[in-house]
Formats: sequence, structure tokens, C-alpha cells
Amino acid sequence: MTIASSTATDALMMPGQVLARGVCRHLSAGHGFAVVEEFVPERGKRVDVMALGPKGEIWVIECKSSRADFMSDGKWQGYLDWCDRYFWAVDDRFPTDLLPEGTGLIIADGYDAEILRMAPETKLSGARRNALVRRFAGHAARRLQALRDPGAMLDGPG
Repeated sequence: MTIASSTATDALMMPGQVLARGVCRHLSAGHGFAVVEEFVPERGKRVDVMALGPKGEIWVIECKSSRADFMSDGKWQGYLDWCDRYFWAVDDRFPTDLLPEGTGLIIADGYDAEILRMAPETKLSGARRNALVRRFAGHAARRLQALRDPGAMLDGPG
């Protein structure tokens, strides 16, 4: 992708989506994670980035583009039951003192990211991990197929 086309794509993305792109690039290239944006672990929940690590670890990353975006999010604690580690991703201008202790911190832009504070680990149960990995795989496969065949009917769980 050229710089010009990347800039045009950025203009079509919401600020949180731009952050998510940098997070996904960092986790996949730098840490070997498979990543999915806007993943639904269960009905009524949608995480900005879910990442599946090389050892089967599952991270959730919520991208916040502003103080107002963070303050309006009252549902983030419901995501803790769906991951081994939970992170916030923000840009370098975000007031990080707002972010709760006991969560990870990633500073990101549209092109890369850096983990500044590792999130504490809380291991998922084996049954939940198995169900979540299956849902993740099915979701990722349907997204890929939708890119190759946009007219296909690919509805399904996840």
C-alpha cells in the first residue's frame, strides 16, 4: 500500500479503528498473535481487538481515542471474563492517569504500537478458552471468505 492510499484509508476510519490497526500490526508482527477487530465473544459484547497468541493466550484490547470515549464506556469490565489479559490502547496524547490500575496499557497510532504496561494475567477456564478459540477461528474464516466472495451468504455464530 502506498502512503497516499494509506492516508485515504485513514480518512475513512474512526479514530479508534486507526488505533486498532496499529495495535493489530504490533501484536501480529511483533508478538506472533492472530488478531480480529470488532470481535463479538457473546451476544451484546463487542471488543475492539481480540488477539490469540502463539501459546493460545487470549488478549482483549479496547481502543480509546479520547477522554470522552473512555468516560462513556461503562461496559469494559464485562470483557474481563473473556480474556487472559486486558489492555487499553490509546494515543500518546491520551491522559493515561484515567485508566484503571490492574489493566494493561498500549500506546498506539495507525501504524504501530508499544506495550507500556503488561496487563496482569487471569487465566480463562479450559472450557471457555476452547469455545472462544473456536468462535475466533470461525469468525476469522468467515471474514476472509467475505473478502474473497462479498456476495456470499456467510452469516453464522461469531
